[in-house]
Formats: sequence, C-alpha cells, structure tokens
Amino acid sequence: MPEMVTLTIDGHEVSVPKGTTILEAAKSIGTEVPHYCYHPGMSSPAMCRLCLVEVEGAPKPMPGCVTTVMDGQVVHTQSEQALKNRRGVLEFYLVNHPLDCPICDMSGECNLQDYVHAEGREHGRGREPKRIFGRDDFGGDVLFYGDRCVMCTRCVRFMSEVEQDHRLTVVERGNRSVIDTFYEEGLDGTYWHGNIVDICPVGALVSKEFLHKARAWDLTHTPSVCTGCAQGCNIDLHTRDNLVQRVKPRENLDVNAWWICDYGRHGYEWMNRGDRLEAPVMRSAGASQAMAWGDALRALLAKADGAGPVKAIASAKSSNEDLGALKRLVDALGGGDIVYRSARADDEVPLKGFPTLARRTDLTPNATGADLVGASRVGDDDATGGLDAVSGHDGIVIVLNDDLSDQGEDFGANASLFVYMGTHASAGATHADFVLPISTHAEGEGSFTNLERRVQRFAKAMDAPGMARPAWLVLGALAAETGGGDAPRSAADAFAALGRSVSAFAGITWEDVGTRGALLNESVSVTGD
Repeated sequence: MPEMVTLTIDGHEVSVPKGTTILEAAKSIGTEVPHYCYHPGMSSPAMCRLCLVEVEGAPKPMPGCVTTVMDGQVVHTQSEQALKNRRGVLEFYLVNHPLDCPICDMSGECNLQDYVHAEGREHGRGREPKRIFGRDDFGGDVLFYGDRCVMCTRCVRFMSEVEQDHRLTVVERGNRSVIDTFYEEGLDGTYWHGNIVDICPVGALVSKEFLHKARAWDLTHTPSVCTGCAQGCNIDLHTRDNLVQRVKPRENLDVNAWWICDYGRHGYEWMNRGDRLEAPVMRSAGASQAMAWGDALRALLAKADGAGPVKAIASAKSSNEDLGALKRLVDALGGGDIVYRSARADDEVPLKGFPTLARRTDLTPNATGADLVGASRVGDDDATGGLDAVSGHDGIVIVLNDDLSDQGEDFGANASLFVYMGTHASAGATHADFVLPISTHAEGEGSFTNLERRVQRFAKAMDAPGMARPAWLVLGALAAETGGGDAPRSAADAFAALGRSVSAFAGITWEDVGTRGALLNESVSVTGD
C-alpha cells in the first residue's frame, strides 16, 4: 500500500498517495483546477501560471500542477486570491487572442473559452493592436494558428518526450514566441502527430481532415475500440447525421493511455460507405429474391439439412460474439473447419515514450478472439489467400465478414450451400445461395480481444442500414434452431453464450468487461505478433 497523505482542499479533507500533486488531489473531490501546460502523460513545466492556488503558510501562490501534497496542508482553489490570480492570467491570454470563436474548430470544447466564461473579466481593457502570426501548415494532418496559441508547449513536449521525434520547438522570445518546425521539416512521416491536436487546449492546432466539418456540440460521442490493429486502442466515435465525423482517443492507462496512432485515427471512412447490403437475398436458378429475415433463415435451414460437412471463413474484424455464434452454428451443423485471414504490416510502429503502445503488425482487431474460438489463420504466405480448400468445397460454405476481395467469381461454385454474410457486395459471393446483410461494429454492441488477451467492449454509435443485423443475432438464431437452446437477444446474451462454449471466456462476464476491459485468465507478454 502506498503511503497516504491527508490534507484539506476547499474545506474537504482528502487522503491521497504521497507524491500526488495538488491539481490531481483536487480531482479526487471533483474540483477541476484550471490549467493549460499540465498533462498527466508529460512533464510539467508550470509555465502557464493558470493553476496557481492559495496554500496556507506559503509565501506566494503555488502552481498546483507541480506542488506535491503534504500532511496537514490547507489549500484554497476558490479563494479570492486564487480567483484574482486566474482572472489576471486569463486577461493576459486574451491580449493577443483573435477571439475568432465563431469560425474556430475548437469552439464548444475550448478550455480558454470555458475558463474565461466561468472566471474571466466581463470586459476587456486592451487598446493596443493584437499581434498577428497567421496560419502555418505543419504538414501531416495539422494546421497551426499562431494567433490562438497560449504557448502551453504541450505539442512540443509530446513530440520530444512521447513520440521522441524532435520536430517542434519554440522560436523567438517573449511576446514574439511561436511554435514552429525545425528546418521546414514538418510533421510528414510521423505516425502519432495527430495527438497534438487532441491535447491542444485551444484552437491553435487543428486537424485538416476535420476543418470546418462539424461543430463540437453537434457531435455524439460513443465509446468504442479502434479496429486498425491488434492493440485495441480505446476511442470515441464522434458521429453526426449517422456518419462518423472523427475519431478521438479515450483514456485507458492499461491499453493506450491518452494516445492513438494516425493510422487508426484516419481509418474510419469505410464505416461511412453507402453501398451497403440492406436486405437478405436468396439466389436460386440464376434469380435473386429479397426476403424477410424469417423467410430467409427458414429457407437456409431447409437447404442446410443434409448438405454435407461445413467449412467456414471468419474475419478477424468480427467481434467475439460473432465468432462464438459462428462456432456454435458450425458445431450444430455437424462440425467443420473455421479459418480466418489477418492483414499484416511489414513493421511495428511503437510510441517510444509509451513502450507498451504501438501500431501492431497484425492490422485486425480480433485475431486473438479468432484463435480462442478455434479458428486457424491462413493466407499469410499464400498468394491465393489460403482459401483454396474452402473455395472448392462441395459441402456447406459459410463466409463471415470477409469481403473475398481477392477471390474470383467462381469462389464457392461447387458448394451445396454457400452463405455469405457481409456488409458490402462482393464478386466472390457471385455463387452465394444466401447473401445476408450484417452490421458493422459501429452499428451495434460487442467486444474484441486484443493482443494481450484483454476483452474490450464497444457500443452502438450509428444505425445500421435497411435490414442489416448483428452477425451474432443471425448466427445465434440459426444455431438455436439447429442445435436447440435459446437465441441471444443482446450482446450480453451472446457473450454469455460464448463463455459457455469457449473455456477461455468462461471466467468473465459482460459486466466484468465494463468500459475498461478485462484480461482473460491466461496472461501473455505483449509482443508484435
């Protein structure tokens, strides 16, 4: 147990571990001490002077971000002296600020805007012309508006301490200080620079991709998990008009802290594609017929009776619940092989200042889950994708969420029953007897298992198009009709059914996973594979 220190903050007695700063101690009682330069993932230069608090017995106001707590200490964050300090500092920040909130991307989520509204002066006293730095393209996805900068240096410290790529610095001195890149090098070629937009407390650093795209108050924030690689970074999907507008990191110190890579940050446009499968289709004698779900599933089950052994293709982009339901259906149909393919990158891209975080070589979010349900990886060193044995199979072929983009129109031509479950049409599904539309992870609930076997939940951020349904719901209904038992009615039901059929998942519940994830019983080291 850590040594505890007891102090009083704004009349409340607080006990926190020794070494905790006043700013962090105040958070434990729900008090937010205004600050700019401080960020828990980086060093604290105590240069913004906004977090000054009154400490009884101290000869002067103390910066809350670097002053550690002491036994018996009495701190005032809302005293007249503390408020006067903040009003003065905020007035200095506004001396040269352009006050262009109506056109600024940060309006609605800007700390300067919030602090001035809460504690700033009602009227400004400036009479001198404001300094003008204009806009600078930093390269990559970042634009810099120097007029809005409060010189907190969070961006400089992130690049030097966390990414450990020293491309940003402060040039000039005094009131001419400005952030700039070294030797016009820019941020091109770095893999984590999007995080400096996230941590900028004002509108000085903005994303080119999101520029003037939406207002902050129009966006709905939904907790999710990045599907860009096996790391399983925690993210928020920001949506409007049933479209993903941007992706932001969600704090989870066990997985990705406060950061995500640019590969995952900008890899969301596939969720917004409009050419989606929207209704179940049965093909017979060269003709296609759209059907209601009940009719389609009854026809499928009738054709599956006596159709032969099963070979299934899963996708490592499918959720644990989808994969578990597929396994139960395959077992109910007499058993068979399940294979999956996993996209691979040539190299791992680590975040040097946070060594357990990297863009992994496995570019799928749930290869671990696929392994745990008994699926076999194929295609890593096979030019044909490793699907030859499935393509020519003459029994039942089930494809789950693999778009078969590298397969020809003759795929599955020999199958007695070919079921294709996907989000988009595919030439590889030309011979499918049933084409069933399923929802994406952004359109429903479920979970993924990352490379360290941490199960993490995602939530529904968008409505699925047409009649598309979660794969676990469709497969679970088919498995229930074939092998008995109850069909799952929710993702929690599907996860519980997974625990009953796959021993690795038996030790945790849907509630255990929660919003932070839960490790499976077997522990492994974190590596790139």
